[in-house]
Amino acid sequence: MKLYTRMPKNLAPYFDQELMEYKRYFDAGQLQSAWNHLERAHIIGQAFPYHHSYVHWKMLLFGIHIKDTKEVIGQIPRLLIGGVKSFVGKIPVGNTGGANTPPLKPLPISEELLSIFKKAGLENYGT
Repeated sequence: MKLYTRMPKNLAPYFDQELMEYKRYFDAGQLQSAWNHLERAHIIGQAFPYHHSYVHWKMLLFGIHIKDTKEVIGQIPRLLIGGVKSFVGKIPVGNTGGANTPPLKPLPISEELLSIFKKAGLENYGT
């Protein structure tokens, strides 16, 4: 995995869009859809320390909101370590970031998200 310090400008709008969709669904009380957008934001942002940590912060807040102890406890180490792992280029590519997924397990990236990486000039993301 290539080491990144900043999210490329071509990728940032996709990350921002996922967070806007998260907020839209969250505010509408559609929590499963909101969570799905947080997971997508995690996949897009996980190689970038700030963005990776920020999504874990949002996931922690989400867990608190829905009173899910497993999610809250699962997000604390992810929040503390996720950005560091991004900084040193050691992330489990494709991992969705929730406590329901082992934190070091790489997962396949959907074709839709792969096309986003390609559009942003990151054709080899995850390889």
